[in-house]
Amino acid sequence: MANINKIKGRIGILTGGGDVPGLNPAIRGVTMRAIKEGYEVIGLRRGWAGLAELVRDDQYDNSNNYIKLTPDIVTKAARTGGTFLHSSRTKASKVPRDLVPDHLKDKYTDDLNDLTPDIVKNLDYLGIDTLIPIGGDDTLSYGVHLHDAGFKCIAIPKTMDNDVPGTDYCIGFSTCVTRTIELSNNLRTSTGSHERILVMEAFGRYAGFSALMPAMAGAADRCMIPEYKPTKEELVQLLVADRKANPSNYSIVIVSEGAMFSDHDDMIFNSHETDMFGHKKLGGISDEVSDAIKELSPKFNNGKKVETIVQRLGYMVRSGNPDAIDSTIPMAWGNLALDLIIRGESGKLVCVKNGKYGVDDLEVVTSYEKVVDVDQYYNTARLRPKYKSFEGNSVFNVGTKR
Repeated sequence: MANINKIKGRIGILTGGGDVPGLNPAIRGVTMRAIKEGYEVIGLRRGWAGLAELVRDDQYDNSNNYIKLTPDIVTKAARTGGTFLHSSRTKASKVPRDLVPDHLKDKYTDDLNDLTPDIVKNLDYLGIDTLIPIGGDDTLSYGVHLHDAGFKCIAIPKTMDNDVPGTDYCIGFSTCVTRTIELSNNLRTSTGSHERILVMEAFGRYAGFSALMPAMAGAADRCMIPEYKPTKEELVQLLVADRKANPSNYSIVIVSEGAMFSDHDDMIFNSHETDMFGHKKLGGISDEVSDAIKELSPKFNNGKKVETIVQRLGYMVRSGNPDAIDSTIPMAWGNLALDLIIRGESGKLVCVKNGKYGVDDLEVVTSYEKVVDVDQYYNTARLRPKYKSFEGNSVFNVGTKR
């Protein structure tokens, strides 16, 4: 690599896990401030995969693994959603043998392999002093692992589920809620025209924030979240009553992908293959809710079955450009990360707490699961958000520990 004696240092930045709007503004926030302060910034491609696959050879073409960031590159990218650095769900401490990079296969031969020794060597090869991973609890959990191995890390929380511990807010959440509300309003026309019940399936494996917040905004009559399991009859009776009370004769429920009925012990999976973090692909609870409505609605609708419309929101709520909040908070966090680096601090998570920008120890991201505080925010009898006692509450419905 080039001689870095004339600069203050070199910062690495990567994005891991699912894409969300706001990642590119965060990259811009880091890069613009860093360059102004006299640092260079290296963008690592495809999350932890780019670091794992890098070959420490000046003659090797590593352009698919990293890129030097400039103001022109990041300014153009910041206007768009997704991540121009690309992403992956690689966990470098648990890489299956068949996914170990070719040049390391002789070195790592176990069923699961911790590539951290080579990750650290690759960071040293690139001359990176501090790494800024942007991601959810999975991506950042490896950041904790790397920090424990002695490498400097400053983390930025990202996930549309808003479930990273240690912060009230995560990049992508606001745009997710905004998109969900828009899609609900669009789907009302078809739902009302056919007098049906609309079942929308939102993201949310363990935490129901992405269903709860749109419902609070009026995007749905009811919501199902992973933190509480109702009976099928409870939900259907409420939705049929909502439909009858609506002059247009329809109702809407938003269901988190990880939600379950009371007679279930496990989530509904779309695939039983797991990623490196042990997660199976969720999907299908909306179909089960739809089936329950068709089966049980005659009991509450004078013997007549109510038909449904089922819509999995999926990538529609995580694609496209960031909204105002997901354009400004990432910029602020990028600058806050530079403040920490300039002060010589590491092992930190930038955050928002009680409406203020702040900092927490990086280890917080693995210290507990952040889920909806059911007692405070969810009406279990009505299967909807609580609409009283807002004074003193966080605007982002901060969760409780589990």
